[in-house]
Parts: sequence; C-alpha cells; structure tokens
Amino acid sequence: MKLSIVTTLYRSAASIEEFCRRAMTAAQAVTEDVELVMVNDGSPDDSLDLALKLHRSDPRIVVVDLARNFGHHKALMTGLAHASGDLVFLIDSDLEEQPEDLALFYQRFRQGDCDVVYGILESRRGGFLEKMPGALYFRLLELLSDHPIPRNIFTARLMTPDYVRALLRHRDREFSISHLWQVTGFRQQPIALEKLSLSPTSYTFKHRIELAIRDITTTSSRLLYLIFYVGISIFGLSVVVVLYFLGRYFTSGIGVDGFTSEIVSIWFLGGLITLILGILGIYIANILAETKRRPYTIVRRIYRADHVSVTAPTAVRISARGTLPDTSAKR
Repeated sequence: MKLSIVTTLYRSAASIEEFCRRAMTAAQAVTEDVELVMVNDGSPDDSLDLALKLHRSDPRIVVVDLARNFGHHKALMTGLAHASGDLVFLIDSDLEEQPEDLALFYQRFRQGDCDVVYGILESRRGGFLEKMPGALYFRLLELLSDHPIPRNIFTARLMTPDYVRALLRHRDREFSISHLWQVTGFRQQPIALEKLSLSPTSYTFKHRIELAIRDITTTSSRLLYLIFYVGISIFGLSVVVVLYFLGRYFTSGIGVDGFTSEIVSIWFLGGLITLILGILGIYIANILAETKRRPYTIVRRIYRADHVSVTAPTAVRISARGTLPDTSAKR
C-alpha cells in the first residue's frame, strides 16, 4: 500500500523541517511506501528553498511550485491532483495539526465502514470573544447553506483515491474546500482531536467576514429565496398599510401627514434595496468568475526524484468532458 501525504507551504519556513521529519516517521508506522507532496503556494519566505533541500535528501518528497499565491484551498486541490497513493492524508504543515494523529486516522479507517476519516476540534481555542465569531459562522452556514458542513472541522483527513478523484471533478472557481468535501459525499466519519495553538491565527476579523460572505454566496441558494420572501412580505405589508389609510380617510376623513414617517420609510426601503442589490451583485460576481473557466492554479515546476518537470503555461489540458487539472507529470 502506498500512502500520499499532501500539504501546502505558505510562510512555513519555521516548521517545514520538523513537519517533514514527523510526518515521515508517522507514515512509516503505517506503510513503507510513502510520498510527501508539498505545494508551495507562492510563499514569500524561503519555504521553497527548504523544501527543495529536503527533496534532494529524500526522493520520496515531491515539491509542486505554483506560479504565485492562489490561496490555501486551491493549493490543497492542486496537491491532491498530484497524489498517487492508495490512501491520501491531507494535513496542514504548521504543526497545529499533529502528524502523529495519522495513526488515529488509520486505526479508524481500518474499521472498513468509511471512505473518509476527517478531524474535528474537541473544543475551539481561545476565550468567549474568540469563539463567538466561529460559532456565529457555523450557525449562519447551518441556516443558509444548501449543504451545511460539520462544526469545527479542520484540514486533516485520510481519504481513499476514489473519493479524491471524485473531489477533483468539481470545477468551481470560487469555492470553500470544506463545502466540496461535504457535497462530494461517500461514507465520511469524524474523529475528535485537539489542534495545537502554536502561533496567532492569520485570519483577521475582516478576513473571517470575507470568508463567511464567500462561503454563503457560493454554497447557498436559500439566501436568494430569503430575499424573495422579504420582498413579498414588504410588498404585502405596504398593501395592507395603504388600504388601512385609504379606508380611514374615506370613513373618517383623517389624512396622512408627517415628514418623519416619510423619511424613515424612504431610508428603510432605500437601505433594503441597496442590501438586496449588493447580495445579488456578489452572486453575479461569482457567476462571472465561473464563466471565465480559469484553472485552479498554474504550476510552474514539479520537482521529483528522477527529473524536474516543467508544466505548460496554463497547467490544464482539454478533454471531452471539460477542463481538468494537468496531472500528466505526476507519475
């Protein structure tokens, strides 16, 4: 059995050597046939140089160098496209997810009732104010997303190649990988683990808000229905109010006046219309990104033990079924 470990590199210089040592040690306890695929996601530090040094000393290490930074989730998908193992272990390289947990994933996988074993946090790190944004985020996804994701899910997961191939068939350009994990289906089982807090998170409050907006608008059609129902409700309420004031005028002669009520109603409806147009604009922007049909990532070079492979400029090939990641150099 061959095991592929897939990870990404971005500002990973401080942890990459220890990660490789611990990951390889954990993998060798499962099988002797191991490969480690590291995707350099345009890291601005010397992560690539350190990865290439490890690659030269260990032929089992494969380095995929992207042309620029494309984002964590797209880099993960690129790494999965270059994995060739009978099992694939996906994990971040910052050592907050411990490579030694592979033994727990494999032990759960060997029960034979699942195609994927994924990790969830036993409890979120930080105090109440730090936990609250995460809780609100998952609550919003549960309410609005068409396919809610498990709470407190993280990157580490052990997968069969059939599941990985099915996952790579998704051609979304704007996506959350946790959503794709869920909609791909197959038999998935969670295990509760701890995630270490070795460094402050790079996800600022603004970044979290942007992620939440992207995740909801790329995974939810319920929000569009909610806008429709809000519009219907306001229209119905306005008809009732108009009929009420007309009836009062014709029966009692009492007219309607007041500058304040007019301004309040204008501001309310104006703000609501602006909000609705903004939401629709985000959906239209996502549609525009999908219609461009750009590749997930552009691979500059793939470093393997026997040769250095230079990919085509677009790193995609055209098949009868559409545009797929270029994996011609991975074997």
